[in-house]
Amino acid sequence: MATYPELIDIPFEHRHQCWFCGEPSHVSFTFPHSGYLVIACPHPTLIVPCCGECHTLARKAQVDDIWQARQSVKAGLIKRYRKDLAIGINWTQEELANSGFEGGNFEGFQRSAWFMHEVAKDRVNYKAWPLSYRGEDLEEVFVKDSFTFDGVTYPSVDDAILHYAQSFGIKVQVMKKALAITGIEAFADAVRFCRLLVGATPDEIKVALVGLASNIQIGEAYNDS
Repeated sequence: MATYPELIDIPFEHRHQCWFCGEPSHVSFTFPHSGYLVIACPHPTLIVPCCGECHTLARKAQVDDIWQARQSVKAGLIKRYRKDLAIGINWTQEELANSGFEGGNFEGFQRSAWFMHEVAKDRVNYKAWPLSYRGEDLEEVFVKDSFTFDGVTYPSVDDAILHYAQSFGIKVQVMKKALAITGIEAFADAVRFCRLLVGATPDEIKVALVGLASNIQIGEAYNDS
Protein backbone atom coordinates (compact mmCIF):
# COMPACT_ATOMS: atom_id res chain seq x y z
CA MET A 1 0.00 0.00 0.00
CA ALA A 2 1.26 3.48 -0.87
CA THR A 3 2.10 5.75 2.05
CA TYR A 4 0.08 8.95 2.09
CA PRO A 5 0.74 12.01 4.22
CA GLU A 6 -1.92 12.57 6.84
CA LEU A 7 -3.37 15.74 5.31
CA ILE A 8 -6.33 14.96 3.02
CA ASP A 9 -7.78 17.07 0.23
CA ILE A 10 -10.59 19.31 1.47
CA PRO A 11 -12.94 20.68 -1.21
CA PHE A 12 -13.13 24.48 -1.12
CA GLU A 13 -16.84 24.52 -0.31
CA HIS A 14 -16.24 22.22 2.69
CA ARG A 15 -13.11 23.89 4.06
CA HIS A 16 -14.86 25.00 7.28
CA GLN A 17 -17.14 21.99 7.72
CA CYS A 18 -17.06 18.95 9.98
CA TRP A 19 -16.49 15.83 7.87
CA PHE A 20 -18.94 13.90 10.02
CA CYS A 21 -21.95 16.22 10.35
CA GLY A 22 -21.41 19.38 8.30
CA GLU A 23 -21.36 21.75 11.29
CA PRO A 24 -18.55 24.37 11.52
CA SER A 25 -15.25 22.65 12.25
CA HIS A 26 -12.66 23.90 14.72
CA VAL A 27 -10.67 20.76 15.55
CA SER A 28 -9.43 17.74 13.62
CA PHE A 29 -9.76 13.98 14.06
CA THR A 30 -6.95 11.57 13.34
CA PHE A 31 -7.47 7.90 12.56
CA PRO A 32 -5.94 5.65 13.72
CA HIS A 33 -5.18 7.45 16.99
CA SER A 34 -3.43 6.59 20.22
CA GLY A 35 -6.65 6.07 22.16
CA TYR A 36 -7.53 2.80 20.43
CA LEU A 37 -5.15 0.25 18.99
CA VAL A 38 -6.08 -0.79 15.44
CA ILE A 39 -4.28 -3.96 14.40
CA ALA A 40 -5.28 -4.01 10.73
CA CYS A 41 -6.31 -0.54 9.57
CA PRO A 42 -6.69 -0.81 5.77
CA HIS A 43 -5.66 2.81 5.08
CA PRO A 44 -2.85 5.17 6.09
CA THR A 45 -3.25 7.61 8.97
CA LEU A 46 -5.81 10.23 7.97
CA ILE A 47 -6.84 13.57 9.43
CA VAL A 48 -10.29 15.08 8.84
CA PRO A 49 -11.73 18.39 10.10
CA CYS A 50 -14.54 18.08 12.59
CA CYS A 51 -16.55 19.81 15.30
CA GLY A 52 -15.87 19.20 18.98
CA GLU A 53 -18.92 17.02 19.55
CA CYS A 54 -18.16 14.68 16.65
CA HIS A 55 -14.51 14.56 17.71
CA THR A 56 -15.56 13.25 21.13
CA LEU A 57 -17.83 10.63 19.57
CA ALA A 58 -15.22 9.59 17.00
CA ARG A 59 -12.54 9.13 19.66
CA LYS A 60 -14.81 6.66 21.44
CA ALA A 61 -15.37 4.52 18.33
CA GLN A 62 -13.60 1.16 18.59
CA VAL A 63 -13.48 0.37 14.87
CA ASP A 64 -10.97 -0.54 12.17
CA ASP A 65 -11.22 2.31 9.66
CA ILE A 66 -12.28 5.94 9.41
CA TRP A 67 -15.52 5.17 7.56
CA GLN A 68 -16.66 2.89 10.35
CA ALA A 69 -15.77 5.73 12.73
CA ARG A 70 -18.12 7.96 10.74
CA GLN A 71 -20.94 5.44 11.10
CA SER A 72 -20.27 5.26 14.84
CA VAL A 73 -20.46 9.05 15.08
CA LYS A 74 -23.80 9.06 13.25
CA ALA A 75 -25.16 6.45 15.67
CA GLY A 76 -23.93 8.57 18.58
CA LEU A 77 -25.66 11.68 17.23
CA ILE A 78 -28.91 9.76 16.79
CA LYS A 79 -28.73 8.55 20.38
CA ARG A 80 -27.81 11.97 21.77
CA TYR A 81 -30.53 13.83 19.84
CA ARG A 82 -33.20 11.15 19.93
CA LYS A 83 -35.80 13.51 21.43
CA ASP A 84 -35.15 16.19 18.79
CA LEU A 85 -35.40 13.64 15.97
CA ALA A 86 -38.57 12.22 17.50
CA ILE A 87 -40.28 15.61 17.13
CA GLY A 88 -40.59 14.84 13.42
CA ILE A 89 -42.21 11.52 14.28
CA ASN A 90 -44.86 13.01 16.55
CA TRP A 91 -45.44 16.43 14.94
CA THR A 92 -45.46 18.26 11.63
CA GLN A 93 -44.21 21.83 11.39
CA GLU A 94 -47.77 23.03 10.84
CA GLU A 95 -49.07 21.11 13.86
CA LEU A 96 -46.43 22.72 16.08
CA ALA A 97 -47.23 26.19 14.74
CA ASN A 98 -50.92 25.67 15.52
CA SER A 99 -50.45 23.81 18.82
CA GLY A 100 -51.78 26.63 20.97
CA PHE A 101 -48.83 26.65 23.37
CA GLU A 102 -48.48 30.44 23.26
CA GLY A 103 -48.27 31.98 26.71
CA GLY A 104 -48.00 28.63 28.46
CA ASN A 105 -45.22 26.50 29.84
CA PHE A 106 -44.59 24.97 26.42
CA GLU A 107 -44.25 28.22 24.48
CA GLY A 108 -40.47 27.85 24.33
CA PHE A 109 -40.86 24.30 23.03
CA GLN A 110 -43.21 25.52 20.30
CA ARG A 111 -40.70 28.16 19.16
CA SER A 112 -37.58 26.02 19.08
CA ALA A 113 -38.70 22.41 18.65
CA TRP A 114 -38.90 22.26 14.86
CA PHE A 115 -35.64 24.16 14.44
CA MET A 116 -33.86 21.69 16.74
CA HIS A 117 -35.42 18.79 14.83
CA GLU A 118 -34.18 20.17 11.52
CA VAL A 119 -30.66 20.76 12.87
CA ALA A 120 -30.43 17.24 14.29
CA LYS A 121 -31.81 15.68 11.10
CA ASP A 122 -29.41 17.64 8.88
CA ARG A 123 -26.43 16.54 10.95
CA VAL A 124 -27.45 12.89 10.86
CA ASN A 125 -28.22 13.04 7.13
CA TYR A 126 -25.04 14.93 6.21
CA LYS A 127 -23.11 13.10 3.50
CA ALA A 128 -19.37 13.53 3.91
CA TRP A 129 -17.26 14.35 0.88
CA PRO A 130 -15.18 11.43 -0.48
CA LEU A 131 -11.70 11.33 1.02
CA SER A 132 -8.84 11.89 -1.39
CA TYR A 133 -5.20 12.96 -1.46
CA ARG A 134 -3.82 15.04 -4.34
CA GLY A 135 -6.82 14.08 -6.41
CA GLU A 136 -6.45 10.35 -5.81
CA ASP A 137 -9.55 8.73 -4.31
CA LEU A 138 -9.06 6.70 -1.16
CA GLU A 139 -11.22 3.60 -1.42
CA GLU A 140 -13.91 3.16 1.20
CA VAL A 141 -12.91 -0.31 2.32
CA PHE A 142 -15.82 -0.93 4.62
CA VAL A 143 -19.06 1.02 4.80
CA LYS A 144 -22.20 -0.33 6.41
CA ASP A 145 -25.35 -0.03 4.32
CA SER A 146 -27.30 3.02 5.47
CA PHE A 147 -31.08 3.00 5.87
CA THR A 148 -33.36 5.94 5.12
CA PHE A 149 -36.84 6.23 6.60
CA ASP A 150 -39.17 9.20 6.98
CA GLY A 151 -36.54 11.68 5.84
CA VAL A 152 -33.75 10.53 8.18
CA THR A 153 -30.75 8.47 7.04
CA TYR A 154 -29.58 6.06 9.74
CA PRO A 155 -26.16 4.35 9.69
CA SER A 156 -27.95 1.01 9.53
CA VAL A 157 -31.43 -0.46 9.90
CA ASP A 158 -30.44 -1.56 13.42
CA ASP A 159 -29.91 2.10 14.36
CA ALA A 160 -33.36 2.95 12.99
CA ILE A 161 -34.91 0.10 14.96
CA LEU A 162 -33.23 1.26 18.17
CA HIS A 163 -34.33 4.87 17.60
CA TYR A 164 -37.99 3.96 17.09
CA ALA A 165 -37.95 1.42 19.90
CA GLN A 166 -36.68 4.06 22.34
CA SER A 167 -39.07 6.71 21.01
CA PHE A 168 -42.20 4.58 21.41
CA GLY A 169 -41.28 2.18 24.21
CA ILE A 170 -41.14 -0.77 21.80
CA LYS A 171 -39.09 -3.84 22.63
CA VAL A 172 -36.22 -4.10 20.13
CA GLN A 173 -36.56 -7.86 19.69
CA VAL A 174 -40.29 -7.55 19.03
CA MET A 175 -39.65 -5.00 16.31
CA LYS A 176 -36.94 -7.17 14.76
CA LYS A 177 -39.31 -10.14 14.71
CA ALA A 178 -42.02 -8.00 13.12
CA LEU A 179 -39.60 -6.77 10.44
CA ALA A 180 -38.51 -10.33 9.77
CA ILE A 181 -42.14 -10.97 8.85
CA THR A 182 -43.04 -7.75 7.03
CA GLY A 183 -39.67 -7.05 5.40
CA ILE A 184 -37.59 -3.87 5.74
CA GLU A 185 -39.56 -2.19 2.97
CA ALA A 186 -42.62 -2.23 5.27
CA PHE A 187 -40.80 -0.51 8.14
CA ALA A 188 -43.70 1.89 8.79
CA ASP A 189 -46.17 -1.01 9.06
CA ALA A 190 -43.87 -2.80 11.49
CA VAL A 191 -43.64 0.30 13.67
CA ARG A 192 -47.42 0.72 13.75
CA PHE A 193 -47.87 -2.96 14.57
CA CYS A 194 -45.33 -2.87 17.41
CA ARG A 195 -46.84 0.26 18.93
CA LEU A 196 -50.03 -1.71 19.46
CA LEU A 197 -48.07 -4.24 21.51
CA VAL A 198 -46.53 -1.82 24.01
CA GLY A 199 -47.36 -3.27 27.42
CA ALA A 200 -48.49 -6.62 25.98
CA THR A 201 -47.51 -9.88 27.67
CA PRO A 202 -45.06 -12.28 25.99
CA ASP A 203 -47.93 -14.63 25.12
CA GLU A 204 -49.96 -11.80 23.60
CA ILE A 205 -46.95 -10.72 21.55
CA LYS A 206 -46.41 -14.28 20.32
CA VAL A 207 -50.06 -14.59 19.23
CA ALA A 208 -49.93 -11.17 17.52
CA LEU A 209 -46.77 -12.09 15.57
CA VAL A 210 -48.37 -15.33 14.39
CA GLY A 211 -51.41 -13.37 13.27
CA LEU A 212 -49.21 -10.85 11.44
CA ALA A 213 -47.45 -13.64 9.56
CA SER A 214 -50.76 -15.28 8.66
CA ASN A 215 -52.22 -12.01 7.36
CA ILE A 216 -49.18 -11.40 5.17
CA GLN A 217 -49.30 -14.95 3.79
CA ILE A 218 -53.00 -14.54 3.01
CA GLY A 219 -52.30 -11.22 1.30
CA GLU A 220 -49.51 -12.72 -0.79
CA ALA A 221 -51.66 -15.66 -1.78
CA TYR A 222 -54.46 -13.29 -2.80
CA ASN A 223 -52.09 -11.19 -4.90
CA ASP A 224 -50.72 -14.30 -6.62
CA SER A 225 -54.17 -15.61 -7.49
